[in-house]
Amino acid sequence: MKRPFRVALLALVLAPFAALPAHAADARVSVTAIVDHPALDAARQGIVEELAAAGYVVGKNLRLDYQSAQGNTATAAQIARKFVGDRPDVIVAMSTPSAQTVVAATREIPIVFSAVTDPVAAKLVKSWEATGGNVTGVSDLPLLDKHLALLRQALPTAKRIGVVYNPGEANSVAAIAQLKKLAQPAGLSVIEGAAPRTVDVASAAQSLVGKVDAIYAPTDNNVTSAFEALAKVADQGRVPLIAADPSLAARGAALGIGTNYHDLGRQSGKLVVRVLKGESPGSIASQVSPTLELLVNQAAARRQGLALSDALLKSATRVID
Repeated sequence: MKRPFRVALLALVLAPFAALPAHAADARVSVTAIVDHPALDAARQGIVEELAAAGYVVGKNLRLDYQSAQGNTATAAQIARKFVGDRPDVIVAMSTPSAQTVVAATREIPIVFSAVTDPVAAKLVKSWEATGGNVTGVSDLPLLDKHLALLRQALPTAKRIGVVYNPGEANSVAAIAQLKKLAQPAGLSVIEGAAPRTVDVASAAQSLVGKVDAIYAPTDNNVTSAFEALAKVADQGRVPLIAADPSLAARGAALGIGTNYHDLGRQSGKLVVRVLKGESPGSIASQVSPTLELLVNQAAARRQGLALSDALLKSATRVID
């Protein structure tokens, strides 16, 4: 066989394969969360949507691997090590515990955190400014002054606020410390109910019944995962329940005020896109989600003995019953 003919034949055989996309050229994004719950699910959906809007489509030119630690920090560390070994283009770490394990596992692979309350207190970044390194992200830092203003509007005679949270979760500890600082000048005291595991949420809430005028649920992964148990205690004890996640009004809080997690996911997705396009995470300052929503659950308010004023109802983003 003459050489020109062999070359032509080889080109003909390989031509169909040349048209196929090279997997090595696909963008690779690994996503992890400490647990599955609606707020984090909404944020993850927002990230996927933002990637698609920028042209990164799962199954087309984006390889996306999602793994949940199912509430287990040891599993979160295993996932972090696996992702580092996979060497994706970006690791997205949702929630403070997952972000801490990923940041501890690599200083090379770009990391975008999402739904982390205080990345500085959690030691993910040195400051809110762009500080170099391989980490940036979006915080769901609650505007606690607005949360307390809402509580005052809903319960003007309240003196004692109960808080259920996981003392082992850095973002929750930081939020409670800030809440105490703001509550004291407002004439409010904060009484804690510790829930280091999801199964402890109900008993922690029960310990507050009869001692507090309202229960405040921060953006805590244990509390969010077991929120129905917390709401049941609030209903039975007729204690108004206010949550720092608006979506929790649909799960039994009388009032839910805070970040829209789908919007937070879209904002996080924009940072992932910037990194995929070549920006260094260390050159991007950490951000805070700017959206604030108020959802009111009238049925839950009635069960918990909370009278809703017309002014409060009018200020709500959405009212459900």
